[in-house]
Amino acid sequence: MSAVADELLAASAANSVPEEPLVASIAPSLTYSEDSEDQDEPRAPEPARKRRASTRLIAQSATDIQRITGESTQQLINRCCGVNCCMNFQKRKAGIDYEHVPLPDNDAFRSLGLRIKEIPTVLTAIAELPEQFTFLEKPRQHRSGTASPADSGISLGNNATNENSGPTLLEQSMRKLELEDLDTSIQPPSFVQPHPPYHVYPAKIHNTRELTRLGAEKRTFHFDLDVTDYPDEDLLDFKVGGAIGVSAPNDNAVVDDVLDLLLIPRFLRDKPVLLRTTKGRWPTVWGEDKARELVTTRRDLLTWCSDLQSYPPTKPLLRVLAEYCHDPNEKKILMFLCSGEGQGIFCDFRTGPHISISQILSAFPSAKPPMDVLLSVLQPLMPRFYSLSNDPHESYEIRDGKQHRIIEIAVTVHETADWRGGSRTGIGSGFFQRQALKFRDLQDRGEKAPQLFIPMFRGLMANPLAKQFVTDGPMLLIGAGVGIAPFRGFVQRRLKNANCANKVWVLQGIRDSLVDELYSGEWGVHEDEVKRVIQSRRGEGRYVQEEVVNQADLVWFIINSVDGRVFVCGSSKGMGEGVEEALIKVAMAKGNLEHDEAKKFWELKKEVGQYIAETW
Repeated sequence: MSAVADELLAASAANSVPEEPLVASIAPSLTYSEDSEDQDEPRAPEPARKRRASTRLIAQSATDIQRITGESTQQLINRCCGVNCCMNFQKRKAGIDYEHVPLPDNDAFRSLGLRIKEIPTVLTAIAELPEQFTFLEKPRQHRSGTASPADSGISLGNNATNENSGPTLLEQSMRKLELEDLDTSIQPPSFVQPHPPYHVYPAKIHNTRELTRLGAEKRTFHFDLDVTDYPDEDLLDFKVGGAIGVSAPNDNAVVDDVLDLLLIPRFLRDKPVLLRTTKGRWPTVWGEDKARELVTTRRDLLTWCSDLQSYPPTKPLLRVLAEYCHDPNEKKILMFLCSGEGQGIFCDFRTGPHISISQILSAFPSAKPPMDVLLSVLQPLMPRFYSLSNDPHESYEIRDGKQHRIIEIAVTVHETADWRGGSRTGIGSGFFQRQALKFRDLQDRGEKAPQLFIPMFRGLMANPLAKQFVTDGPMLLIGAGVGIAPFRGFVQRRLKNANCANKVWVLQGIRDSLVDELYSGEWGVHEDEVKRVIQSRRGEGRYVQEEVVNQADLVWFIINSVDGRVFVCGSSKGMGEGVEEALIKVAMAKGNLEHDEAKKFWELKKEVGQYIAETW
């Protein structure tokens, strides 16, 4: 049956490919298709749709489950009866003694939303205390033997001495035990290695502006970054549709808060310290999995190496806090969350609102783990990636008598509720917002060229958007929110080529054109002809996926043309799923395909690089 369906699909797709016309043809215009709701033929009213809530994927593999729960998948299956008993955590079980444990009386604990009434006096299946693999020690003045290849400016190793070598620069550095000559206020220590073997480049902010207006649900900022002196890397270059990597640090205020809660004296925070690890990649991002010894500071480790707010709490983290908890009641609560009896509340706890490290340390104020023990159970701080929003091959500006190369990106600020009141931003988007506001403030004070930087590296120049961008053939670009940003570079590139006229179309989904239409008026002289804006919160209140169905003629023409491509960029939840289903409807209507055949059709188009979806 599957073979028959594949044959029918191939035949249908073959019949759909347009032949070379005898006379010049005109591409479909960006208007409503024959199925548009604006035609005279009446359409049955659609039922009102519920708006999709934001969703965050917290686990997608057995490794994720074990990291979250502290148990293997098989252990979890063995304990789970499959009838949602973990959701009945308020019910008492016969034959078990319970005790009332006073809860911590502070705002941070109340913000956790833990619904704990009584705790069993005997707990079972308690998560084991995780292995400590990071150690902070005083820098040693001298060490026999020659160090292994350095992970940083001062990296110490355990390899045997090279008999033929005299005192090396590394040995001299070991004697001095000084930090590397690198300004870690604008870039991470070199050992972080998010882009091995190359280091992070501090790109100067050439200019920045806010793309959204007052009243927008989310703020979006545009950045011009000066990459004139970006080092050569194997002849690679920035590409249209590519994405740069950014090593965004934790906010200084957040880092100081954690250091205060751990009772780290201020005079020690920026002093050199020897970090010794026994395994793993940390504190690097993509370094080798091996033991390390290097000199750094406590502040740099928390600023650049450990994520302090993006991940829900894990059982290993709670177990460490319980081990170093001085208050017996706080210890009982933490041990309960690490036990089998507390599994239901733990699941409810970690899938609730975002919980930061400073929040959970404030909730259990007597928990004071040593910093190196805590570092062993924190998640690594990973780089963030942002699509280029311009054509990097043609973006230059003259300043101070010198030609500067500029790349451009757009960043939407993500916010969540903060337990202290108000909201807090994500690590990456919050960093960009702080830099943008500082830049504008310095300009307002009369500073012409503020010295502010973005620690970045040439990241994904072989991602699907960059790989499948071609300079010829019709192209449909479908995006929502900041997902529209890379398409601006596509259009800029296309409109420079006379052979590509009337071959690019944009469908831009937004909430309200008055406050959050990104890059309005910046798409070129033919913007009205190539771009259609679909608003979900104003006018008819439609979504971009609905416009995809309305533009069925255009979609079908492009996807069946030589070198025709359909690009989709934006959130996978809601927009991404909706556009995929809309494309299936187009194939069903225009190709006379069944649903499964239409789905297979787009899967084949994705395999050959004609349908490209970059969603998150």
